[in-house]
Amino acid sequence: MNHDASLSAPPRRRRRIVLLSLAILGVASAAFVVRRPLMMSAPMCMAGRWHGCFDTFNGVVLMTLVALPLALLVVWVLARARRASGGTSAWRMSLAEVGMVHGTVPFLWLTMMPGGGAGVVPERVSLVPLRDLVTMGPLGIVGNLLVFAALGFFAPMRFAALASVPRVLALGAGCSVLVETAQYVLRLDRVSSVDDVLVNAAGAVLAALASRRWWRTTTETPSDRPRPALAPAG
Repeated sequence: MNHDASLSAPPRRRRRIVLLSLAILGVASAAFVVRRPLMMSAPMCMAGRWHGCFDTFNGVVLMTLVALPLALLVVWVLARARRASGGTSAWRMSLAEVGMVHGTVPFLWLTMMPGGGAGVVPERVSLVPLRDLVTMGPLGIVGNLLVFAALGFFAPMRFAALASVPRVLALGAGCSVLVETAQYVLRLDRVSSVDDVLVNAAGAVLAALASRRWWRTTTETPSDRPRPALAPAG
């Protein structure tokens, strides 16, 4: 058994290296494609100015990419600490914790940005399902799908209590309701729409389905495994 375990270790390590390389290549490719819009906000961000950086879409995306190496370093530190204490699934748990935060906070920041009439225009609410999907457009729908995608992808891997599609759906819908309520209460010149809740929750579920192969293995119990047949007496 020890021999088999030693043989399975290199393929696992190779798989991790390949996945990490693909992730780095994907981020580098995305940064290359959008480099010109991002560089427009770079001077303001590098100078630490709020206006022109943290209150713009390009600035938030740029700072998210800049903080990615720091996020990977935090993953490495947490995984090393877990391994030193004898914890199991150290890399998976650490990546899930950092991924939830790093992948969700920027989108929440964007959704909570005030519009031009913040504090002046009255609150707007749309409670008719599917009415606002037409006005969102493809870009708006994709953006809403990504708001809680990282949360839906990593939360079932980190918390066994959330390792089911209905619970991820409830988590995405609940977080989206909180965001829409905050937009309404703070009068951010945004429409608090039930369609946003539906699309945000759908994005969390789709992301959870994409990571299902990883969080299903963490929730298996001995009762899920086939029991050996009892030998006949005598």
